[in-house]
Amino acid sequence: MSLPTRPPVTLQTARAKAGVAPGVPSPCISVCEMDEATSSCKGCFRTLAEISQWSRMADADKIAVWQLIEARQVPVAAP
Repeated sequence: MSLPTRPPVTLQTARAKAGVAPGVPSPCISVCEMDEATSSCKGCFRTLAEISQWSRMADADKIAVWQLIEARQVPVAAP
């Protein structure tokens, strides 16, 4: 998996961008293209299931997805 050349998608950055908006901000950065190798969006790193359920998720579930998003962007060390 190749990592993006843009800054990582993080909850902290999304919250700063959203300002005082209530709730947990969406990770969407309007780069909507699925990566076949990872089955996640190349922009926000969510799976199709996470994207489709986002608006119905409780804030705690959204935070859990954010943790997965951030983990998906960590480079894996070669053996």
